[in-house]
This record gives sequence, structure tokens and C-alpha cells, in this order.
Amino acid sequence: MSMTRRLQVLFDDDELAEIQALARGRRQTTAAFVRDALRAARTAAEYPSVEHKLRAVREAAAYAFPAGDVEAIRAEIEQGYLGETPRPSDPRG
Repeated sequence: MSMTRRLQVLFDDDELAEIQALARGRRQTTAAFVRDALRAARTAAEYPSVEHKLRAVREAAAYAFPAGDVEAIRAEIEQGYLGETPRPSDPRG
């Protein structure tokens, strides 16, 4: 069985009046309106599904973007860490 808990949220007078007006417009109590809004916000903030992530990785893997030599790229990154100006690698390999 689920337990119901109380949550107190403080609003300034103007903001509360706006929320109450929106709730009345939907023929809801203010509490019901706020609960619905919080549920919608929680749903919108959920992470994408594993399937969605895997589909994105598979789509990205289908492309063939040009890349330099791995060791040259690592050397450039290391030079950047050391504060040195990296020499551009030759894109022709």
C-alpha cells in the first residue's frame, strides 16, 4: 500500500494567484494542479530509454568521419595539457 506524504511549497502572492487561476481554469484544486504539474515535469526529465541510446549509437556508428592518426591526436592533446601549442596534424596521414 502506498503512503501519502505532505509537501509544503512556498510561493509569493502573485505567483500563487496565477497558479490558482490556472487551476480554476482546469476546474481543479490548486493541490491537484500542482501535483499534475510536478508529475509532468518528472516525466519530462526522465532519461532516454536504453533502446533510444543504442539506436543513437548505431546511427552514429554508420557514419565514416575523417579522423587523424590516434597517436598524433593523443600527442596534440598532451601538448594542450602542457600548455604548448599543438602542431596541426597532416590530414593526409
